[in-house]
Amino acid sequence: MWKLLYQLASPKTFYQLSGRWTPWIAVSAFLILTLGILWGLVFAPADYQQGDAFRIIYVHVPSAFLSMALYGWMGFLAILLLVWRIKIAGVLLTICAQLGARTALLALVTGSIWGKPMWGTWWVWDARLTSELILLFLYGAILATAHAYQNKEQGDKVVAILTLVGLVDLPIIHYSVYWWNTLHQGSTLSVFAKPKIHSSMLYPLLMTLIGLSLYCLLVILLKTRNELLMRERRQSWVKVLVEENGL
Repeated sequence: MWKLLYQLASPKTFYQLSGRWTPWIAVSAFLILTLGILWGLVFAPADYQQGDAFRIIYVHVPSAFLSMALYGWMGFLAILLLVWRIKIAGVLLTICAQLGARTALLALVTGSIWGKPMWGTWWVWDARLTSELILLFLYGAILATAHAYQNKEQGDKVVAILTLVGLVDLPIIHYSVYWWNTLHQGSTLSVFAKPKIHSSMLYPLLMTLIGLSLYCLLVILLKTRNELLMRERRQSWVKVLVEENGL
């Protein structure tokens, strides 16, 4: 694992390998996400209590999961940058934060839309909702910090420290429905527990989750490739690449 990480830490190697992966990831993301959404919105049965209103779960749950998963991944990247000085981790930090902010916002918006018919209101200061809102603010603070520094490498280090501080919000989001008496339901999916929804609803949910995850991975790779070309433009491998492609 560590050997692979150090290989990927090379901007040139990362650029070359990601160029091979992106077409396959793009096709997989499109097919899986399209199939999952169609299955969930058209063919999955209506919920016996919520009716068709439950179908927003196929957007809300994947976006909420990814808003947390991306931040958890950022914590790992922050350690790679601060401890092992892997510079490409700093590039990935800001790009993951961009996607994380969008998924957190999407989770909050879809949650409000879902909450209106279920709770009778668009918003309540529920522990789960409030801690997810704090996560969105953390993403915003990270992005603002990253853009405030002219020296990108120095900015990456500050972003890494801020990311590690914000990790405390992740267990609060996850366990808030168990620690406090909240309106928000418990987790629909769990690694160590049996799913709480029928298989006819579960499988399209898993497909949308995998499809959206692959889409985020695709965007991260594409954005990172572009950022690497900008940061490494004075390196010989970039100059050779430009010459070979006639750019």
